[in-house]
Amino acid sequence: MWYYLIAISLISAVLCIYDKVSAQHRGRRVPEKTLFGVSAIGGAFVMFVTMLLIRHKTKHFSFMFFVPLMALIHIALIIFFGSKLGLF
Repeated sequence: MWYYLIAISLISAVLCIYDKVSAQHRGRRVPEKTLFGVSAIGGAFVMFVTMLLIRHKTKHFSFMFFVPLMALIHIALIIFFGSKLGLF
């Protein structure tokens, strides 16, 4: 489980940074549904932190509402299942 979370977190950070650089240079952008999809499958927390650090998508309500919401849900699921499986 931890390897998956580390991998998806790295992927979400890289996609967010890539999209920011592409936006600055008018290059090929990462589709929003891809960013939401990666955050939905576990990368929401790191994507949200990355968005705040690099100031990317912070004016989009959908990103500033749903990505942190997904992050909170993921944290709750990790705590719940982690305690049930004896990971903590």
